Amino acid sequence: MKAVFLDYATMGPGLDLEPLSRFFSAFETYDETNDEEIAGRIRDVEFVFTNKFKMTAPLLEAATKLRFIGLTATGTDNINLDAARSHGIAVCNIRAYCTHSVVEHVFGAMLMLAHSLGLYNDAVRAGEWQKSDSFCLLAHPVRGLAGKTLGIVGYGDLGRGVANVASAFGMRVLVSARPGTESVASDRVAFDELLQQADFLSLHCPLTDDTRGLLAAAEFQRMKPTAFVINTARGALIDSAALVEALRSGAIAGAAVDVLAIEPPGDDDPVVNYRGENLIVTPHIAWATEAARQNAIDELAANVDAFLQGEARNRVV
Repeated sequence: MKAVFLDYATMGPGLDLEPLSRFFSAFETYDETNDEEIAGRIRDVEFVFTNKFKMTAPLLEAATKLRFIGLTATGTDNINLDAARSHGIAVCNIRAYCTHSVVEHVFGAMLMLAHSLGLYNDAVRAGEWQKSDSFCLLAHPVRGLAGKTLGIVGYGDLGRGVANVASAFGMRVLVSARPGTESVASDRVAFDELLQQADFLSLHCPLTDDTRGLLAAAEFQRMKPTAFVINTARGALIDSAALVEALRSGAIAGAAVDVLAIEPPGDDDPVVNYRGENLIVTPHIAWATEAARQNAIDELAANVDAFLQGEARNRVV
């Protein structure tokens, strides 16, 4: 059997590929693949592995030997699932491989925002503490997490992991019903109500037609002016221009985003270009501790093993 990894550089350095490569007589890894190279690289292989490369309907139709697409991510929006299904190609994602990493990132971002840690670090380096008349410098808000309401949108492994840690901080946790649904289960609150109550809002839902632009101008206006938004899910869940305007106008207090609608972003991205102190932007690294990245490879290997045994593990198609 032949296999190819199209964008291995996205997984970062220092990983052990042996758990995955052992299944194949030929296993090629490419740091990246461009549109001109893709057809040739997948033409004669049965297994394709990718993190973010877009697998379109024409590509899948031309890859007549392809049997399996393994995603080193939970999201599947870069794969044409209907085309895969019509050509009998199995598609598997990986789940719960980076829960600890994402949860740590979410609370790191929340604490950075709530305690103004970046601003205080800058103040000390600028010599402001040294000129203080007091033993401490209280130039920026220091807001606690205890007693605050955390709203969670998307209650899979990541959302549950965040909720568990929030309880340890003494936070009140509200879980959103699926946005746009009229029926609300007893352990959920309507999305609009969540917006109004949340002191912190953390997004963990997939990107679908129903969730694209989930937070736009109208939603930010419903939130508390003291609220913070954390997005470690998908960038297109948030209208970038609306987010910048909400931060600039004070409709919300701050935000931390680890994902953007287009990655890497262009020079004209409004989030990247915003210079306000109430925004933290990180380059899609919430998932990326070394342990989580190795977990991703190990989970990918487990999916292949199950497929070869005729078992449906993490099958999306």
